[in-house]
Amino acid sequence: MSASPREAVVLIHGLWLPGWSLALQASRLRRRGYEVHLFSWPTVRRNFRDNAEILEKFLRAIDAPTIHLIGQSLGGVLIRALFHYFPAQPPGRVVTWGSPHQGSLAAVSLARFAFGRWMLGMSIAELLAGEPARWQYPVRVLGTLSGDFPCGLGAVIAQLPRPHDGVVTVAESGFAPAADARTLPVSHFGMLWSRAVVDQTCQFLRTGRFTY
Repeated sequence: MSASPREAVVLIHGLWLPGWSLALQASRLRRRGYEVHLFSWPTVRRNFRDNAEILEKFLRAIDAPTIHLIGQSLGGVLIRALFHYFPAQPPGRVVTWGSPHQGSLAAVSLARFAFGRWMLGMSIAELLAGEPARWQYPVRVLGTLSGDFPCGLGAVIAQLPRPHDGVVTVAESGFAPAADARTLPVSHFGMLWSRAVVDQTCQFLRTGRFTY
């Protein structure tokens, strides 16, 4: 089933990645009928407040009555920052892919070292300090997708409790106000090319629920 006319989707990448890292998933969403936009943001150099302002300006330039937001990894946390600082947004649903809503043990391990803290940057520093826990809940229907294929850098630098996707644990990607949650057999970076992730995302954008 294709999207309704004039439904836009904005894809938001995670830490260290460029916007084009989501190009394959963007192409799949376009074939489903969505108008897709890729949002690139400085994941290391700026804090959540500044990046939320950049995202807010980006969204204001999109001429569509409905704008769905999809956040991969840290991009999902940025969506929550957007609704905290700039709550007046167009209608639409939100899906997060492997987002560390409850923090990140892998980042904690890396942040023990000065070089690691420099690599992680300002937004991760705020995440580890618990800043997102103080944000208002986004007034949107939100779904969380997690992975449980344990392959990734996070599993190398930290002893992550299973299930995890190699970077973020399933527990870390949970978000209590979410309307639905689903775990797929994919790794953290596998979400960048998994067809099942797009299938589940489209199902949620249409119905507010995943399939099982």
